[in-house]
Order: sequence, then structure tokens, then C-alpha cells
Amino acid sequence: MAARKIIIDTDPGQDDAVAILLALGSLEEVEVLGITAVAGNVPLPLTAKNARIVCELAGRPDVPVYAGCDAPLMRKLVTAEHVHGKTGLDGPAMPDPVTELQPEHAVDFIIETLRQEAAGTVTLCPLGPLTNIATAFQRAPDIIEKVQEIVLMGGAYFEVGNITPAAEFNIYVDPEAADIVLKSGARIVMMPLDVTHRALTTAPRVEAFRALGTEPGRMVAEWTDFFERFDKEKYGSQGAPLHDPCVIAYLIRPDLFEGRFINVEVETQSPLTLGMTVADYWRVTDRPANALFMQQIDAEAFFALLAERIARL
Repeated sequence: MAARKIIIDTDPGQDDAVAILLALGSLEEVEVLGITAVAGNVPLPLTAKNARIVCELAGRPDVPVYAGCDAPLMRKLVTAEHVHGKTGLDGPAMPDPVTELQPEHAVDFIIETLRQEAAGTVTLCPLGPLTNIATAFQRAPDIIEKVQEIVLMGGAYFEVGNITPAAEFNIYVDPEAADIVLKSGARIVMMPLDVTHRALTTAPRVEAFRALGTEPGRMVAEWTDFFERFDKEKYGSQGAPLHDPCVIAYLIRPDLFEGRFINVEVETQSPLTLGMTVADYWRVTDRPANALFMQQIDAEAFFALLAERIARL
């Protein structure tokens, strides 16, 4: 079976970095056509830089990286240095990337790729705010029907919020963009906090990365050592959730996840619940289903997959 063609849209972020490594270590299942950077965890110059750092760490400087939107559609950018550090990849010292950014804007790359590739053969994998994807859909609505699937990390229902009491970070940063994507009619799979908070980096799981004895394994362990301090303090948990790798893991092993096909809408008006994903998990309305909303993960198998694929790099 041919590898699935994907575009990773991202705002690295340590967990974004692990997701990119998982994809680049899974050549049989996924072919990364390009990585598009968006402002989110940190501003765009840093997310575009971090994406290239991760590709070089994986030994894949050939993967093209494109810089995209530097601010949400209608709002001032909110970032998360309190979680990821001032660079977005704080923790181990990382060399600056040698490879250059592609001259083309990320949104143009997304549009051109979807127009050039056969319909239904390219999956979009947003790991951050949905600004680039929504902008592409607004500029070129003809590409929406050509998308095979959108598998994204964002939202919450049972876990509610992690940046406000009501909202998950990626959706909160650009709720208008999320609203556009969820109403687009594209096939959507969502990895909300409800599933990612079940994928915790316990001490044995982190040591499994370190024990690989490779530079990518060491980096993953040290990134985790850095950013899990925030979640341990916040949630009182034994580790931090690895949010974004769930997106790539789903493409490789969809059997690791369980969820429901339901209606999900985004609050864009209320100052109290801005960015909330209103998920009709119990199907109490007649609003049409628009997303496969995940809730369960086989965490042991997920971390085993991560270790196995990162060991290949």
C-alpha cells in the first residue's frame, strides 16, 4: 500500500517536534510533502526555524519548510512560552538550522499542492492554530473537496480547557479559523485534550526514548524533561501529555484510538467561553455530524510506536 501523502501544519513546540519525528520515521505509512509553519506556541519566525531544526535532527533536510501566517485571522496572537520556553524548543541546546526556508508562502504551497495532486490523496495534519488551513480554504475553496482528510490536534469536551477554563490552546488562538475549518465540509478527525491527556510521558516512557542511544531519542527525552514540568505542576499528573504525535499515530495505527462521529462547533463570540469546542458528544441536538471526535487511546501501544519509529532516525 502506498504511503499516505501529508502536509504537516505546525507551530513547534516540543510535542510538535515529536510528531514530526514520528512522521519522518514512518516512511512506509506517510510521505511528508512539506511542513508549513504557523504562529502559535511561539511567533512565526521561531516556529519556522524550529521545524527546520527538527527535520535536520531527523536527517531529513530535504523536507521543505514553508512559513505561513504570522497572526490569527482576526485577533492578536496568544503564545505559550510559559509551557514551551522562549524558543518553543527549550530544553537541550539545539544548533541553528542550515537549510533555508522555502520562498513560497505556506498557504500558497497548500493550495498548489492540493490542486496538483490527485483529489483525495493529500491529508492535512494541523498541529497548531488553524490559521493557514482556513486562509487556504478562504482563498481557494475549490481545494476543500480535494482534501482526503484533516486530522488535527485541538479542542476538548470532557477536559474542557487548558488555556482558559473553557478552551484548548490551538482553537483559542484562532477560533475564527477553527470555525471555518469545521464548517468546511472536509472530512475531519479531531484529537482533543480528552484523548491527548491519556498519553502521558511517565518516567519509564521517557527513559525508553533516552535508552535508544540516538540523538533523536536523547532530544525527545530532554524535551520531555523540560516541558512536562508545567503539566505535572498544573495537573498533578505523573507526566505531560504528548498532544501532537497523536495526529501522526492515527495515520499509522488508527486502531489505537476510539471516538464518535459528532457535531463540533466553535464559540467565536462569548468573552467567557471564546474558543470552546461545543461537542455534541451525546447527540442531543439535530446538528449534523462533522468530525470524528476521539476520546480513547491505547497509551502503551502509542508510546511503543513512538519509540520504535524514533529509533529508526
